Amino acid sequence: MDPIAVVSGFGIGAIVGLTGVGGGSLMTPLLISVFRLEPAMAIGTDLWFAGITKTSGALAHHRHRQVDWRITWLLLAGSLPASLATIALMHATGVNAGWSRAITTTLAVALFVTALTVAYRPAWNALGLRLERRMPPQIKPALTALCGTLLGVLVSLSSIGAGAIGATLILLLYPRLDTRVIVGTDIAHAVPLTLVAGIGHATLGHVDWTLLAMLLVGSLPGIWIGAQLSRRLPEALVRILLCASLVGAGVKVIL
Repeated sequence: MDPIAVVSGFGIGAIVGLTGVGGGSLMTPLLISVFRLEPAMAIGTDLWFAGITKTSGALAHHRHRQVDWRITWLLLAGSLPASLATIALMHATGVNAGWSRAITTTLAVALFVTALTVAYRPAWNALGLRLERRMPPQIKPALTALCGTLLGVLVSLSSIGAGAIGATLILLLYPRLDTRVIVGTDIAHAVPLTLVAGIGHATLGHVDWTLLAMLLVGSLPGIWIGAQLSRRLPEALVRILLCASLVGAGVKVIL
């Protein structure tokens, strides 16, 4: 049992419990910088970590009727085929130096975009309401599936996007949706997407199963403690700290 892996899992779990986001965004850079995994191996391991840890959250939101399954299925209609196509392309071409550069670049961009979505979270609702007034309602299903397609590619290449970015896209398209339903729908969509992408990476040999098990051991108590702390710390402070961590991780990945 590697204590560093357990402590790392605890720390990421605490951040997820505290903020609701940041798991994949911080876990993959951590796996690359601390545990010296290749980017593809880090992404595959993180996808399984995300899929397993978010399953209980999705079930809890479902029990409390905080999942809009229509939106979830529309997102999956775009994201699952996109993820399968991305993995199939990686199988067909082999994960060569070109793919490694693409994965690293996508990871860095996804980190910066996630930081922006977290930093300006209060503004996205107002933007969504303005867009809704100009958007014909009949095109929403197609746009939702298109957002799912984008998330499918992004998650398969970087393991990032199914959290903060996914929730922001849902908020932009459905700004009148209750915040708890947005979070529940985002998590419900993330579970099958990350698991499908994780299975794809596993077929490529991109999962460190031993390290994954140790990370999960630490993450479970971390999520619970983070959830308790979230009631006591100011939201603005949490958002600033998370954004700084995301930007720092993005810079580290580039360098």
